[in-house]
Amino acid sequence: MLEVKKIKAYYGEMQVLWDVSLFVKKGELVTIIGPNGAGKTTTLRTIMGLVKNREGEILFEGVKIHNTPTQKIVEMGITMVPEGRELFPQMSVRENLELGAFTSLARKHLDDSLTWVYNIFPILKEREKQLAGTLSGGEQQMLAIARALMSRPKLLLIDEPSLGLAPLIAERTFEVIRTLHIEHEMTILLVEQNIIKGLELADRAYVLENGRIVAEGDAKEIRENKLIKTAYLGI
Repeated sequence: MLEVKKIKAYYGEMQVLWDVSLFVKKGELVTIIGPNGAGKTTTLRTIMGLVKNREGEILFEGVKIHNTPTQKIVEMGITMVPEGRELFPQMSVRENLELGAFTSLARKHLDDSLTWVYNIFPILKEREKQLAGTLSGGEQQMLAIARALMSRPKLLLIDEPSLGLAPLIAERTFEVIRTLHIEHEMTILLVEQNIIKGLELADRAYVLENGRIVAEGDAKEIRENKLIKTAYLGI
């Protein structure tokens, strides 16, 4: 479904990614792990066209998208849940959700999509008239995921969903991601600071370090790798 081939990305003249390659098959949950500053978020932002890659290719369902505007990428079926949620705090829950359905296709299915996300996140139905900024951290994360789902994506990118959440609330967030993947057959590319949990959720994993992929493979095998245990899991 998604192929990233030797991309190089920069912020100004500072190179952040070096020849990063990865792929995600339809129906998979793939996670990218690594230390802070490794380039994980930049990888997702580059896929979305928010950071321009200077070399390499990004293909979605066989179509090159690396020179495509972000709005068009969303229309093609890729949506990202950003780090920090980035909600509109002075707008209601429902208004935030409606903004997620901004593409012409998503707008046609607005009512069906609202019903779908309210079934997944019943708390949002209860809070639909409440201002997003008054929700708890966990509820805001649920809203950020639900807003992304309103665009009816084929591939969902999720960036650091447990960031800033209490452990119990983070666990509920992970359960939602697991449900989306298994019960709703959602294809997901996940960046997660909780490396153990990210590997537990994933089918496959990539390890990113200093802007380079240094390991990849089955998530269980990555979790049992002695070097990974020592360097990233503290075992």
